[in-house]
Amino acid sequence: MKSTSSSDGFVRRVRLSVAWYAVKEYINGALWVLPSVAGMVALAVGFAMSQVTVAPGSNLDRLAFQGTTDDARTLLITVSSTVVTVIALVLGLTVVALQLSSTQFSPRLLRNFLRDRGTQVVLSAFIATFVYSAAGLFTVGLEAGARTEDFPRLAVSGSILLLFVSLGMVVYFADHLAHSIQIDAINRLIERNTRRTIMQEEGGPIEKVPPEVPEWAVPLVGKNSGYIQTVHPQLLLPLADEHGVTIGLRHRVGQHVVAGTVLGWVWTPAPDDPRPNAESFEAAVLSDVRIGFERTIEQDIGFGIRQHTDIACKALSPAVNDPYTAVQALDHLSVVYCDLAVRPLGTKVLTGAAGKGRVVLPGGTFDDYVRFITAAFGRYGSSDVIVMLALLRSSKTASRSCPPVQTAWPFWIRPPPQPSLTPNDPYHAPTIWSAFGQPSRPYAARSTPVAR
Repeated sequence: MKSTSSSDGFVRRVRLSVAWYAVKEYINGALWVLPSVAGMVALAVGFAMSQVTVAPGSNLDRLAFQGTTDDARTLLITVSSTVVTVIALVLGLTVVALQLSSTQFSPRLLRNFLRDRGTQVVLSAFIATFVYSAAGLFTVGLEAGARTEDFPRLAVSGSILLLFVSLGMVVYFADHLAHSIQIDAINRLIERNTRRTIMQEEGGPIEKVPPEVPEWAVPLVGKNSGYIQTVHPQLLLPLADEHGVTIGLRHRVGQHVVAGTVLGWVWTPAPDDPRPNAESFEAAVLSDVRIGFERTIEQDIGFGIRQHTDIACKALSPAVNDPYTAVQALDHLSVVYCDLAVRPLGTKVLTGAAGKGRVVLPGGTFDDYVRFITAAFGRYGSSDVIVMLALLRSSKTASRSCPPVQTAWPFWIRPPPQPSLTPNDPYHAPTIWSAFGQPSRPYAARSTPVAR
């Protein structure tokens, strides 16, 4: 009884943590949240500043506005109208950046621009300045509907301060926008997000041969259509251990599911055991597997790789014809290669503390990711020697990070026989393979690539 209550408490704590993380992820990706908070804070600060009484001759009196009531109202009106124009300019430039990134690089990069903290901070500063100045018009020069010469002079000085801050934000935003749409900055951002996802991936025992679903398994039907964004198998483990069953998911993170289709299975160790109740397990799986209308980088390593390959494939298209951009994408993928090479990848099988329940979570292997990348570059960049050399260089770099495993090398890394090539070869293939070198550390490979 004590162990069951402790398991329930653990599940509740983890589920609250997961729910908070989901809310945080939404807030980071929403362009309106931070400006809205800044507007409310500006109202509170403006109200507090209006309550401050400035004594003549004090230090605050030197900072307080020295003009008349009409001067103060004119200042607030000017600041409000100017900031509204600047806000329209910032939003227009942001839309241009989104359109450029969508058409020139990849439509899957729009989420990165919406999550850009610099743009959110700049927009928040402008909103705060406008709200602070516009709200001041209700108090400056008016009291109970009648004109008065007494007004919060220190609060008007705050509007001037926010105006200078907004001017600085305009210069910062111009510099930030010019750097954020550069291909090097975009590749670096994708690489950093992908590597963070790899490092944050929850570990677990990996099985090369995942358990097969028996015939007596009970299917768990999904209720929503979309992409699997996050999966938390540790929340399902206490339930599986309590009933002594195995819960196996059908799809991995990043794959698309359709409502009414099988999302997973639950089965007992033997066909003669009591049949599990599908409704209770469906409710648990649906609450712990988050499905959304778009792919996210939270747990989806393949989504980050997809963004890099999208940039490279568009650069290799006849309309763009920029092979060096594809080479740059491969250079950043090499870093992701090396991070994946040293981590255990594949289907995870988690076992409960009592050893009765299991949770099977499908996952991609290192060979799956390698084949996905090389297939895209092999199709769209096979006619470009520079791109193929970069692909071979990336594979060689990743091979040096792989742990030693006694298996054969894949065909795209294995060097061809040297005698079959002549010195008059136009691509100088003997020189290419001499620079590429003999691979020293192979990795395990599967024969079936994973479509993403």
